[in-house]
Amino acid sequence: MDPQLPLQDRVALVTGAGRNIGRAIALALARAGATVAVNVRSSRDEGEAAVEAIRAAGGNAVLVTADVTRRADVDAMVSSVTREYGRLDVLVNNAAVRLERAFADMSYEDWRAALDVCLDGAFHCTQAALPWLCRSPNGAVVNIGGMTASTGASARAHVVTAKAALSGLTRALAHELAPSDITVNCVSPGLVDTVRKPGSASANPQHRARHATLLGRRGHPDEIAAAVVWLCGPGGRFTTGQTIHINGGAYLGG
Repeated sequence: MDPQLPLQDRVALVTGAGRNIGRAIALALARAGATVAVNVRSSRDEGEAAVEAIRAAGGNAVLVTADVTRRADVDAMVSSVTREYGRLDVLVNNAAVRLERAFADMSYEDWRAALDVCLDGAFHCTQAALPWLCRSPNGAVVNIGGMTASTGASARAHVVTAKAALSGLTRALAHELAPSDITVNCVSPGLVDTVRKPGSASANPQHRARHATLLGRRGHPDEIAAAVVWLCGPGGRFTTGQTIHINGGAYLGG
């Protein structure tokens, strides 16, 4: 195995991969040698730009559109990827919505939107991918959580709940999928410089003003992506069921 390409010959699916952390993860997995299926729900231009960036760097990628809250969409997406490549080794559940709403003003639709994308989306994608992950000698699932799942935050009851539940799902699946040699971990970013798109995330989240990093700066999406690559590669094969906090020391998790 080429040490510069630890994921050579593997196929990865990254949800919500059109921008920010998801895009960085897709590009990093491709640089590590994986063929990457870049998922977006509706932002085809962003997805196509990510695919083109991967190809321009000499990697392999394909765009797959699907709403992760719809099981039929997810099944079709997984079928498309595996029909094309004959395998699926890595799943990164990154798709999320993070709009802020005061709890008193939060509609049930707001509540459900966060849980549907962050939590139910991970359920649908992992279950649909499972038969293929079981066939892989290097099956890996990485869920992308968030720092406020541990710290809490105002106006984010729906997001905090969904991301905290994602850590619980990670631990449960680590137990259940270990006999198939599938690792399941959660990467929890905090205070990362990202461009937030209206409709899916608040532009200036309140919790950012209440936290500071020990390192004196915000993180870069590539720094989150590096942890995902490690977890999916040979170095991460003995790591499972963990929530790994990457936040510059803004939260010192136990």
